[in-house]
Amino acid sequence: MQIASEKTIDSLAIDLGGYLGNDQINTIKRAYFYAEQAHEGQFRRSGEAYVTHPLAVASILSEMHMDPQSLMAAMLHDVIEDTGITKTAIKAQFGNTVADLVDGVSKLNKIKFSSRAEAQAENFQKMAMAMAKDLRVVLVKIADRLHNMRTLSSLPPDKRRRIARETLDIYAPIANRLGMNDVRIEFEELGFEALFPMRARRISAAVKSIRGNRREILSQIQTSIEACLEREELPSRTIGREKHLFSIYEKMRSKRKSFSEIMDVYAFRVIVDKVDTCYRVLGAVHSLYKPVPGRFKDYIAIPKANGYQSLHTTLFGMHGVPIEIQIRTEEMEAMANNGIAAHWLYKSSDDLPSNAHVRAREWVHGLLEMQARAGNSLEFIENVKIDLFPDEIYVFTPKGTIFELPAGSTAVDFAYAIHTDVGNSCVACRVSRRLAPLSETLQSGQTVEIITAPGTQPNPAWLSFVVTGKARSNIRHYLKNQKHSESVSLGRRLLNKALAGFGSELNTVKQENIDAVLAQTSLQSVDDLLEEIGLGNRMSHMIAQRLTAIAGVPGSPELPHSEQQGTLDIRGSEGMVMNFAKCCHPIPGDPIVGHISSGRGMVIHAGGCNNIADIRDNTEKCVAVSWDPDVQGEFIVELRVELENERGIVASLATTITRADANIEKISTVERDARFSIVNLLINVKNRIHLARVMKRVRIIKAVSRVTRVKSRKVKKVIKNTIGSH
Repeated sequence: MQIASEKTIDSLAIDLGGYLGNDQINTIKRAYFYAEQAHEGQFRRSGEAYVTHPLAVASILSEMHMDPQSLMAAMLHDVIEDTGITKTAIKAQFGNTVADLVDGVSKLNKIKFSSRAEAQAENFQKMAMAMAKDLRVVLVKIADRLHNMRTLSSLPPDKRRRIARETLDIYAPIANRLGMNDVRIEFEELGFEALFPMRARRISAAVKSIRGNRREILSQIQTSIEACLEREELPSRTIGREKHLFSIYEKMRSKRKSFSEIMDVYAFRVIVDKVDTCYRVLGAVHSLYKPVPGRFKDYIAIPKANGYQSLHTTLFGMHGVPIEIQIRTEEMEAMANNGIAAHWLYKSSDDLPSNAHVRAREWVHGLLEMQARAGNSLEFIENVKIDLFPDEIYVFTPKGTIFELPAGSTAVDFAYAIHTDVGNSCVACRVSRRLAPLSETLQSGQTVEIITAPGTQPNPAWLSFVVTGKARSNIRHYLKNQKHSESVSLGRRLLNKALAGFGSELNTVKQENIDAVLAQTSLQSVDDLLEEIGLGNRMSHMIAQRLTAIAGVPGSPELPHSEQQGTLDIRGSEGMVMNFAKCCHPIPGDPIVGHISSGRGMVIHAGGCNNIADIRDNTEKCVAVSWDPDVQGEFIVELRVELENERGIVASLATTITRADANIEKISTVERDARFSIVNLLINVKNRIHLARVMKRVRIIKAVSRVTRVKSRKVKKVIKNTIGSH
């Protein structure tokens, strides 16, 4: 391919004459001269006038037969960033659409970022938003990056490596996602060469050294395929496919294969006139050579997420040589190489490009949804990267709708792919009509049914197995909001309890006092203050003092902790900012104390727990709490059962506990000697009365000699500093 920077505006105008009118070409020329004037006196690192870069970008887009507005935007894409010209000035000269395209492509250079990674992430976020308005933004950006990659050699090595890494991480996958295979391959080859020059040279030399040996075998296989198709009267053309350096390197690295193992596979592409012929060619090559079981893929019936369509099969060729064959129509070939750009390059075909366009738009709107829910730009880019590297699987809804998901996806990923609300409220799933765990990895072809229940919410544990960016960002978003509202609620209760000791409550505190405390703590709102208290980052007693203007006023009495309003009631439904200590497992009916743990909220301990003995009287770290009379839920408690060894005794113990309406969370056996064993159990009970009933039933078992509750287990680190075991 000709390097685009070699073109002049006149030679570009000649090329454009093949598909654009004179008036359109003149507007593009006008944009070029405007850019030339704007960039006057600016030079690239290679020494060329800067305007050669936008001209080269426009030339790349002209090869895709892009429309005049895209070509004008390509000419002007660096004007806003690198010169004093504003978006308004471009809008006045060339119209709203061109100005929006230029703005979408322009980099963020006026905002200070804490790191280069954050700058790249913000940059990509801006591009995603512009893409949602107009998909041409991404095509101009890709052409811009492609020319920069072609001219990398003039940059210093560290900058070269950084740009190459960003291209391989973001731009090559975007080109792939949009079906632009030719551009993706060039990105990968140029990026690989810049990032790993030594490896690229060695693989290139190895490929050249075996090319002569391969040529003869390639020719023999190609001749036999062509002869077979001619006999069957199937019009087609057969092309031998060269393996690219980066794909060879990636296969060697990811599949741990040697160079010779990868190069032993011979690849061909058969291109035919219509879809029906594709399947007839498949039958013909399967009769010529034996197919490898399980290696046939039909991407015509079920296209890839980027619109790619083809039949893939692997055959045992002569002398057992593996042969990979792709079979597709001319339109599919154009789509595979140009992707979304085929919308402009092959406008005569209405059906295919509109599909590519729809898929690209769906993807971009998915990006925007992820962006809205991501906590920051780095989290967003992490989610996007997950979505940009999918080996797709295809699964069905019970009604037969196909969903494409990345390999390794689970039922939770599938639920979020259907709709955010379905994901948030899913409780179980059926995979091919059988009940399955939500964490089970899905396989292509399975039918997945999601079971939802009102009032349920995402489980934080899902983050350990979901793989799609949409699922991850939605779960994080929900949990973040839930934790915020729970922290605010707990903070309000703690602060009102502390204020009651000073004869006040939050609703009666003067606004000027609240404003003064917010200024002192550098917080924006009362909710922020309450959240900080609820998370344990600020002490409610100290904030109450400041709010009532008692702190620092001479002679003001400070009421001791015991004289403050009663205690805080624990309802058992406080959620993520209220935890129950794992060292003593308190349950309703036990005397309890609340420990404020920074960043975690409140941790409830049993009153006699050894781990908080040293800080029980510290009013800044501990709060007087009691159980609400209507406390709800199930609470974990630990039991130690000593029993005689008998066949089936553990099963009978488990049955007894279950019959007493208690769930067993965990069971472990420690053998004491040949005759006696100790069984440790974690069980769920409602309160002390329920626990007493369970223990009574266990004692009745003949083999059981003793049942005790484990009330306080020493943690590795004393709680003076932090309670890390909760």
